[in-house]
Amino acid sequence: MKKIYIVYPKSIGTIAPEIYGHFTEQLGGVFYDGLWVGNNSEVENINGFRKFVIDKLKAINVPVIRWPCGCFAETYDWRDGIGKERPVRRNWWTPNDGRYENNAVGTHEFMDFCEAVGAKAYFAANLTSSTPLHICHWMDYCLSNENTTSMAAERKINGSADPFNIPYWGVGNENWGGGGNMSPAHYGNEYRRYATLMENTDNTAALIACGPNGSDYKWSEEFCRTIVNSGVKINGLAMHYYCGSAGDALNFNKDEWYRMLSQANKMEEILLRHWHILQGFGMDNRVKLAIDEWGCWHPEGSGPSKGYNLFEQQSTVRDAVVTALTLNIFNNNCEKIMMANVAQLVNNLHCLFFASGGDSIVTPTYHVFDMFKDHQGGSAIQTAVTGNDEFNCSVSVSASRKNGYTTVTLANLSAETDMEISLESVGVNLQNTADMTVLYNEDMHAHNTFEHPDTVKPFTCAADISKPFIIPKTAVVSLKCKEC
Repeated sequence: MKKIYIVYPKSIGTIAPEIYGHFTEQLGGVFYDGLWVGNNSEVENINGFRKFVIDKLKAINVPVIRWPCGCFAETYDWRDGIGKERPVRRNWWTPNDGRYENNAVGTHEFMDFCEAVGAKAYFAANLTSSTPLHICHWMDYCLSNENTTSMAAERKINGSADPFNIPYWGVGNENWGGGGNMSPAHYGNEYRRYATLMENTDNTAALIACGPNGSDYKWSEEFCRTIVNSGVKINGLAMHYYCGSAGDALNFNKDEWYRMLSQANKMEEILLRHWHILQGFGMDNRVKLAIDEWGCWHPEGSGPSKGYNLFEQQSTVRDAVVTALTLNIFNNNCEKIMMANVAQLVNNLHCLFFASGGDSIVTPTYHVFDMFKDHQGGSAIQTAVTGNDEFNCSVSVSASRKNGYTTVTLANLSAETDMEISLESVGVNLQNTADMTVLYNEDMHAHNTFEHPDTVKPFTCAADISKPFIIPKTAVVSLKCKEC
């Protein structure tokens, strides 16, 4: 039996709701036939966006959505996405899938989507192929008050008299790779140039710099050295880490199950080392980490489109456990993290939805976000687990308290063994009965399809937490406990 201690005197910090954020890109089926169906579609929609997806996102309290971002941003001109006459362009991904961008979704449409969902917007500015002035004009267009500038007047003509609420701006994207193949020092100097003008345009916007690709600690070190004494504004350092795959999305054995989870667990080591670099430069008092892109990246072709949508992959019980493990890591390091955005929302990578034509379903990953949503804005509490030294038979856990309740989320990382758990609270008494939600399927390969949308779904029951209880192998569990 494992004992989980919730040590209330040791508060870690507040879990920013933005840690439960999302990432969207004009790539494959993410927008077109995914999120966006158009105003005249027979598919039920709100301003052209699937109502099913909007309703489901509202239900999990989505805090922030990043766009246009990804490599798509490297060649994106924001002016292509405003007004009535919109050009058709090649985009970054055209060489991969032969699709062209019709710019049906631009600034106004994306902000309609955020408003419908109730999420904040996080825009990724194109530092790779546009000028600082061009980005400043975009900020002027989006953020200037009515009757102040010509850009604000143009925005009003295009349907939005009031300025948009876009609190977060990324200064480039993956500039170590597709974003210009820059060295960290070169990007650091570019960041100083762009950020200086962007702050001058709107000094209330949070500016997020392009950080490292996974464990590239040299990037963080040299970038910080370039800007530390510059006086330029910086609020976040964006880190991308995909834990890759082991086997493929649907066909994997137990060894590959553990290898996948071990790769996901590397997230904690990677974010801690980048955080320590920020500390080493004395920047941790003003800069936090933004994990802009994270998730599994399996070989494509296993999703409903059968390979038509670039990077589309199925989501199984294993992906749900990766999600729970990762979100627990974020909760337990919340004082270091301003934001995290899982990649990507629909029909792509570590997605929450599959959608095509009249069909829309949620994935097991969606259910984990639903089960963990009560952590948002809570005070993270330190936990300790006995007998948790061997990774392959360990339990991932995090806990937070809010409004008289403690939320405890757990994932049984074993593909073979059910775990007996005893919950022990230190410093606060909990009522004996808690609401327990369990996401589990006997088959670790189980997943949802259009034909069988509820193969993997959670159930809720009352649990007596004054006694030991069982977490099945491969299961994700959420406990909502009332404090005495």
